Amino acid sequence: MANPNFKEHKLKRFIAKSIQPLLRIFSKKTYVSWQYRYITGHKLDWKNLSRYTEKLQYLRLYYYPRNASVIKAASRDGARERVKSKGLEKILIPIVGIYDKVEDIPFDKLPDRFVIKATHACALNHICLDKDGLDLNALTKKMRKWLKTDYGNKTVEPHYSKIKPQLIVEHYVGHKESLPTEYKIHVFNGKARYLYVVSGRGKDIRYDNLYADFTPFNEAQFNHWSSSDEVPIKPQNYEELIKYAETLASDLLFCRVDFFVVDDHIYFNEFTFTPAKGTLIFDDDKADFIISEWFDISSAKKNKAA
Repeated sequence: MANPNFKEHKLKRFIAKSIQPLLRIFSKKTYVSWQYRYITGHKLDWKNLSRYTEKLQYLRLYYYPRNASVIKAASRDGARERVKSKGLEKILIPIVGIYDKVEDIPFDKLPDRFVIKATHACALNHICLDKDGLDLNALTKKMRKWLKTDYGNKTVEPHYSKIKPQLIVEHYVGHKESLPTEYKIHVFNGKARYLYVVSGRGKDIRYDNLYADFTPFNEAQFNHWSSSDEVPIKPQNYEELIKYAETLASDLLFCRVDFFVVDDHIYFNEFTFTPAKGTLIFDDDKADFIISEWFDISSAKKNKAA
């Protein structure tokens, strides 16, 4: 979703959109450097990765595309396999199935409320809260387009390009009148450090950044999004959320592990390795350096292919 509070120069955006395709073709590193500077306003220092967001750019280009665990976890089906392998199958959202083609989806047998997602991408999804009101023709066209999209090439997040395009149909786990609150826990080198809580989706969306002990981390507010008027209420099973996040990301350099909590039941949603493609705009620039101190990527740099 576009940030309604972020003002952008129209001419600057037109020029940027015009040169993006060429940069993606000729030099991914140049494209990423340019994109980072354009969005964050900071020059990307490849030799001295002192910012959290800079480290994400390095992993984005040189580590994730060669890491089988990351590629698998980034896919919707592979993520489920990881959760099962960690003994946490109980927190998986029930699914109807995973399909190679739109024609294979048994729409007549789907529940009244469901969610369809592309397995090989971020944000390619459709939430259906009332099957009777579903425009099946429009959804079919959209899903066919998803399957033809090389999301990793489009966004220059190459690890997505190595995921087989499929469609996964999940049961909807929220309430009909409101989308569920989401807890996005950031785990660095096996340790949960901070999270942000997303509430009010579809109505009055709010992002609240918190340290792992659930105290405010206001410096990490990003992209000019609004926070809640008060600190969110801590879930009763919050310690389980942290435990699950650290278990699921224990062998990864960095991973954002996303959960829903509905009627005190924890549901795993997804793994994310490049939040906002690593181009977060923090309200307070020092947050970029605070987070970086938690994040050791030396092993990734040692293993960089020549």
